[in-house]
Amino acid sequence: MTSTSGTGKPQIKPGATFDGPSKTLNDSHFLLFSGITGDVHPIHYDVEYAKQTRFGKPLAHGLLLASMTALGATTARDQIDGLVFLEQGCRFIKPAVVGDTIRPRLTLEKIWHEGHRTFYRFTTVMFNQHGDILLEGFHVYRAFEHQKNLPSKETP
Repeated sequence: MTSTSGTGKPQIKPGATFDGPSKTLNDSHFLLFSGITGDVHPIHYDVEYAKQTRFGKPLAHGLLLASMTALGATTARDQIDGLVFLEQGCRFIKPAVVGDTIRPRLTLEKIWHEGHRTFYRFTTVMFNQHGDILLEGFHVYRAFEHQKNLPSKETP
């Protein structure tokens, strides 16, 4: 069920918090992300290489963690119709490694208007199984009204 007003904009309010699913990271997450992005730096998969770094073991790709803060994967998914992702930023506080269980949380920080446009800014946080913060950041979305009664595409 979608929670929108007559304007078609989400009815969530600043301070609303949305949790994403927890996920225990494994080698396949790292390899799949590496295959999709082409990021084959050995810090992400080479145990011997990683042992020689200050981290001591392979690390999750930072962009893998950032991607796991997707608003559509959180408990907000049924309340965000009309929001279009515009911008994100984050900083990495601690690394994530194979075996870590991570959990994202997004909080609606503010809603603002620029002329007829409406924007939503969410803070993003990624926790590990110990409650440590791994990532802090933000997402910005623009609200668009749904277009009703669009003509259907006819197939020949």
